[in-house]
Amino acid sequence: QVQLVESGGGLVQAGGSLRLSCAASGSWLTIADMGWYRQAPGNQRELVATISRGYANSVKGRFTISRDYAKNAVYLQMNSLKPEDTAVYYCNALSRDVTYWGQGTQVTVSS
Repeated sequence: QVQLVESGGGLVQAGGSLRLSCAASGSWLTIADMGWYRQAPGNQRELVATISRGYANSVKGRFTISRDYAKNAVYLQMNSLKPEDTAVYYCNALSRDVTYWGQGTQVTVSS
């Protein structure tokens, strides 16, 4: 079992920045990949970025994903935010072919 806890969401104006953090606990040594997905109202959950898969086209050049293996954490630095980036952001981990999700953190970008 892997537990994921996100933090760092909030309200920001367009053009601003936010940094999301996700801490993993439990069987974190078995994690093969970590990353971020997001879901806007009325939309399906979509990939933002994972360490292995890279970035969605919509965030390339603006978002940066990083992983700290010593702290069992993954981060998402989001710059040049746009109103269309507004969504609930979920941390994701893949361990032994099982996908785990965090509880989600709201990111709201005002125009």
